[in-house]
Amino acid sequence: MRILLTGRNGQVGWELERTLGPLGEVIAFDRAGLDLAKPDEIVARVREVKPDVIVNPAAYTAVDKAESEPDLAMAINGTAPGILAEEAKRLGALLVHYSTDYIFDGEKEGPHVETDAPNPLSVYGTSKLAGERAIAASGADHLIFRTSWVYASRGKNFLLTILRLAREKPELRVVADQYGAPTWARDIATATALVLGRRPAGADIPSGIYHLTAAGRTTWHGFARKIVELVALSTPVVPITTADYPTAAKRPMNSVLDGTRLQQAFHIGLPVWGHSVELCAAHAPLTHI
Repeated sequence: MRILLTGRNGQVGWELERTLGPLGEVIAFDRAGLDLAKPDEIVARVREVKPDVIVNPAAYTAVDKAESEPDLAMAINGTAPGILAEEAKRLGALLVHYSTDYIFDGEKEGPHVETDAPNPLSVYGTSKLAGERAIAASGADHLIFRTSWVYASRGKNFLLTILRLAREKPELRVVADQYGAPTWARDIATATALVLGRRPAGADIPSGIYHLTAAGRTTWHGFARKIVELVALSTPVVPITTADYPTAAKRPMNSVLDGTRLQQAFHIGLPVWGHSVELCAAHAPLTHI
C-alpha cells in the first residue's frame, strides 16, 4: 500500500508513522508540508502522492482555544476532512480519519454507541462532527475512529501535564465527575494497522464510524492518581467538581464510548485503560519525562 499520513509530529501521527511502516510506503507530512487549513495544499499533496490510503490524525485539538478561533477549528476539523474524502473518492482510496467523544453531550448514563445522536457542547466538538458528516457525504470509502482522552509520552496531553504539575505543586485538584477512557496513542495506531493489514488479502473493510478507545472507564481524577502512583510521587490528588474548575469550552460529563462494533467488525479490542498507562510508562519511563 501507498499511505499518505498527515500530522506526523502529533501524538497519534508519530505512532502511526512507525506502526504503518510494515504495511507499505508511508509518505508522512507535518503541518509545514501539509497544512489542513489550506484547501489547495490538501488537493495538491494528495494528487502528488496518489495514495491507496489516506490516514488523517491531524486536527485542531486545543479544545478551549477553539472557542475563540472557531473559523480555524472548523477549517482544520470540519472542512479539511471533507476535501480529503473527495480526493480519496476520486482516487478510489480509503480514508481513515479520527474523531472524538466530544461530539456527544455526555448526558447518557451508559456508554455511547455509534448510532447515538450527537450533540456537541463546544466549538471543538462541533467542528469534529462537521468533519464526520463531510466525509460521509462524500461517498468515499472511509473509516472514522472516534477516540477519547488521548495521551502519549510526547506532545501535549493530560499525562504530561499531570507529571509536570505533580512535581511543581504541593497538591493537585482534579475534576472527579467527568467520566471517560484514557486512550494511549500507540494503542490507536496498533489497532489502525491491524485493520489496514487486511486490505492486501482482499478482506472487506466496511465503511463507517467505529469507537476506538481503551476499555473500562475512570475520571480525570482517577487518571491523575494513576499517573502520580506510577512515578511514586507523594503529591496529593484532591477530587473536585466540574463547577470548581470552569473552562472556556464545556465538556461532556460522560465520554465513555462502547467498542462493541469495532470488536464485531474487526475482532479488535483495546486493553483496559490502566494497563495501557502502565505499558506507556514501561516503554518511556515517566520518571525521566
